[in-house]
Amino acid sequence: MTNVQTNSSSLRTLVWMTLALFLAYLSVAMSMPAVTLHVSQTLGMGNVASGLGVGIAFLSTILSRGWAGRLADERGGKVAMFRGLVLYAAASLLCWASSLPVLGHGVGAYLVLLVGRLVLGLGESFALVGMLGWAMAAMGPARSGQVMALVGTGMYGAFAVGGPLGLWLLERLGFAGLMAGSIALPLVSGAMLWSIAPAMSAQGRRAPFSDVLGLIWKQGAVVGLQGVGFAALGAFFPLYFLAHGWQGAGYGLTCFGLGFVLVRLLAGRLPDRIGGIKVALVSLAIEAVGQALLWLAPHPVVAMVGALLTGMGCSMVFPAMGLEAVKRVPAHLRGTAIGGFAAFQDLAYGVTGPMAGLIADHYGHDSVFLVGLIATVVGIGMTRRLARVSRAGRASTLV
Repeated sequence: MTNVQTNSSSLRTLVWMTLALFLAYLSVAMSMPAVTLHVSQTLGMGNVASGLGVGIAFLSTILSRGWAGRLADERGGKVAMFRGLVLYAAASLLCWASSLPVLGHGVGAYLVLLVGRLVLGLGESFALVGMLGWAMAAMGPARSGQVMALVGTGMYGAFAVGGPLGLWLLERLGFAGLMAGSIALPLVSGAMLWSIAPAMSAQGRRAPFSDVLGLIWKQGAVVGLQGVGFAALGAFFPLYFLAHGWQGAGYGLTCFGLGFVLVRLLAGRLPDRIGGIKVALVSLAIEAVGQALLWLAPHPVVAMVGALLTGMGCSMVFPAMGLEAVKRVPAHLRGTAIGGFAAFQDLAYGVTGPMAGLIADHYGHDSVFLVGLIATVVGIGMTRRLARVSRAGRASTLV
């Protein structure tokens, strides 16, 4: 078999894996806007409780990223991925159980929901790190940026579809019906992936997680700052529209997802070709414009454009900075590095939910996007500093 045929076969397999991830991730995407409405309207709780219902999932994700990375490095990404799929199904089952009549519509139901969201975050940790580790080991280091871009397309394509689909199912079937549908999706994904061969990571001495974080924390911080804008949009866009009396709240995540996927498809290989730092700088600038439009939007169309630009801007920051991060570690620590790197984005998601709820309570829902704008501008400053350090390093090498 020629190299061209081998690459074509590998790419087809990667696309199939991405489709399976898309289906599994719908269980995450459909629940994100639905949880905020369910908590605020059905359970009768406020913005902070709604934000916590979304953001708490990222707490368990953050705490388990190192564990997931070690598992992917030691036993392969496929093992980690399938563990994540099982946890996705278990989380949806718990969230479904939280809507049982025996629990009523109060604190008991909310606490069971929070447990389900914590399990969902654990599944997210294993599923994403496992998929990336599995695909990068199969495709090789030269195509790491493409792998991260394509896998992200599956994830955020799920957000584009899952946002309005989740709200549609919530309206017609209720929260229990939505969660029942979410149980089946990761099981279908597992059936699609079952026959694909595992790909083991390179062998070598395992370093402490803290040592790996010390090498990639700056790149991680940039992707975390980028994530504030998305987290604010994902958690509060429906409530933001309701506060203004606007229609079509479910399409905010669709606009975000369409912008995200479009840029991934058109520019997915740019980090491999021109370097991650250049791609991240342009991306963060676009996200900043999107957050500014959301903050100041006088009309729902402007807000939708802001969501679209936010998606376009967020699209390439993770693969761009992720490529810069994995370059800094040996091949046998790549899964651990991905886990640590992704934890920074998880931290942004986890903190943004309840923090944005407090801000919305005191200053209105528009203000959460001002926070996203500020975070993005700080991210631009950090990336510019990384660019200067990179240029200085190349100059000293030439000398």
